[in-house]
Amino acid sequence: MIDSQSVKNTDTAENRGYDAAKKISGIKRHLAVDTNGSPHAIHITTANVTDRDGAISMIVEHTQNLKSVKNLLVDAGYTGEQFALGVKAVIDATVEVVKRNKALRLGRLRRRLITNSRSVLLFNNL
Repeated sequence: MIDSQSVKNTDTAENRGYDAAKKISGIKRHLAVDTNGSPHAIHITTANVTDRDGAISMIVEHTQNLKSVKNLLVDAGYTGEQFALGVKAVIDATVEVVKRNKALRLGRLRRRLITNSRSVLLFNNL
């Protein structure tokens, strides 16, 4: 499972961008976790980097840790054929976009999303 989080950083930071969707000036953390919530890849970018571009960069940088992945669960921020083709080219995995309503109806997927949120919270204190 892959997700990202935009986070404010200090005004004196040299590397920061603006995430227009969330109206946050700062950085973006990209995180790949397994179904148990254990992190397998972490990538930090400026906030102006799209979720898709940041995820591809993370996958390329951490290919060794993600080589056994066969299916990626992602949210709607990762839609698009280019992203799916990029993931397929780098780690030979399929991409499954989980819609919010579907995730809420299916208990198993909901637990995975909650696990991912807890992993992101873990990294809030880094």
